Amino acid sequence: MHTVVETPAYLKAADKAGMSQVEREAAVSLLANNPESGDIIAGGGGVRKVRVPKQGQGKSGGYRVLTYYMTENEPVFLISVINKSKQANLSDGQRAIVKEAAKEIRDDR
Repeated sequence: MHTVVETPAYLKAADKAGMSQVEREAAVSLLANNPESGDIIAGGGGVRKVRVPKQGQGKSGGYRVLTYYMTENEPVFLISVINKSKQANLSDGQRAIVKEAAKEIRDDR
């Protein structure tokens, strides 16, 4: 099981997206057990997009948690989250922001 770090930016985005504490815990559990879950975002600096279901719903209309994971000796960093029902994909600006967040994590290690 891997350590999962909920960054301040992620916590703020989770609150804005309407993610409950239970849904956040589900995301942490999913990523602690499988840190390489999700698809790598093209042009995102290694950031992955992981589907997390809303309570009582399926994954398709749930959340997309943006994560960064380097190696088995490092934690999984939760960078941001988007509510799939409100936004389908990242904008170019958002992609640049998460790419920079991944770079900052790498540089701090």
